[in-house]
Amino acid sequence: MFITKTHLPRRTVLRGLGAAIALPLLDGMVPALTAQSRTAAAPVKRFGVFYVPNGMSMPYWYPTTEGPLSEMPQTLRSLAPFKDRVLICGGLDDEAANLVKGGGDHSRSAGTFLTCVPYRVTTGADVSAAVSMDQVAARELSKETQLASIELGIESNAMVGNCDGGASCAYTNTIAWRTPTTPLPIENDPRAVFERLFGTSGSTDPAARLARIARDRSILDLVREELHGLERLIDPGDRLKLDEYVESVRDIERRISMAEAQSTRELPVVDQPVGVPSDYAEHAKLQMDLLALAYQTDLTRISTFMLAREVSGRAYPEIGVPDSHHPLSHHQDEPAKLERLHKINEYHLQQFAYLVDKLDAIPEGDGSMLDSTLLLYGTGISDSNTHFHDDLPIALVGGKNTGITGGRYIRYPENTPLANLHVTILEKLGVTAEAFGDSTGQLDRLTGV
Repeated sequence: MFITKTHLPRRTVLRGLGAAIALPLLDGMVPALTAQSRTAAAPVKRFGVFYVPNGMSMPYWYPTTEGPLSEMPQTLRSLAPFKDRVLICGGLDDEAANLVKGGGDHSRSAGTFLTCVPYRVTTGADVSAAVSMDQVAARELSKETQLASIELGIESNAMVGNCDGGASCAYTNTIAWRTPTTPLPIENDPRAVFERLFGTSGSTDPAARLARIARDRSILDLVREELHGLERLIDPGDRLKLDEYVESVRDIERRISMAEAQSTRELPVVDQPVGVPSDYAEHAKLQMDLLALAYQTDLTRISTFMLAREVSGRAYPEIGVPDSHHPLSHHQDEPAKLERLHKINEYHLQQFAYLVDKLDAIPEGDGSMLDSTLLLYGTGISDSNTHFHDDLPIALVGGKNTGITGGRYIRYPENTPLANLHVTILEKLGVTAEAFGDSTGQLDRLTGV
């Protein structure tokens, strides 16, 4: 990073007609080197959880032996370029899921994945669970950001009704809980996410957003004068960063508009809001791009992302799997079904790998955004045929500033609580949590020692 003597406020925001464009970290936002500014310029820490439903095709998940990753297991092959940043953790159990009285195994899986506390089964709005670990982190890290957290997904965001075995849809359709009685619904419409990030839906003047839509103007058009004024003030290196960022925003806005135009010509997919892409991969990539923007502009440092909801019946003919996901997950150990289920698992992980690659390509400080980002990928069911909640498939991806050592597959003793991982992650984020859920302490060996 080139550190200048001219200081541009870190929270610089460009505004115009209901839009608010937060800027990424530019060199001009870091003051000249002093003992004080070295501390101020320290990289932020970010954390994201990526959840997949219906268990995993386990023969394709774990490496054959514990220790250094000589090669990636088949499900995680798309992360091969980042092998040295991947830590696969085996042996972790979510016993809280087994202690839920009633409901189905799928609601137990998602409903306790980040809380590690049994919830009360109900089909009404009177849900009762526990604060999830992402929200424990959000309470602390949101002191520096505009949004405490962001919850994204692809499928249904319903919070009421019966979705699995007599349990409320709140337990299957989200993994984030702000309070024991406040589940945080995912946002599956890219337009809604875009406008949440850039302020148009939050304008105090409702006519501002309608005016922009009526004139078919880009959000960037609304801040054009301020953008040009800023470009005259910053050095060439920052202008290049700003141009790349603006192009990313413009590309996302264009893709969202295309999806909305298509939705007027095609029947919407069931459980999808109008305006989301009908293609799964395009939908996922749009959401990943929006999450990257939220991180890049430091609007939030905490996120959850459900690549599908529990009991999802989506089929994936685009990858040669016409089967409905949930019935296929009851594979009865048939090799052909296990292979097709693996294809779905691998496809989901490819969407996640897209974000990892994107974060690694965005410069930040003396490295990339990935260097200061810790990502957890996994699910609350291991073998999807048995619905077991033990030996969960969990992978961490983290940069050099996150406190983990990748390139390894480690296993923990039988009955090691998943909550121990959550407590350890919170500590690495700088959040004190002496106890969480059914934790018995922190995990060792995440740093390689």
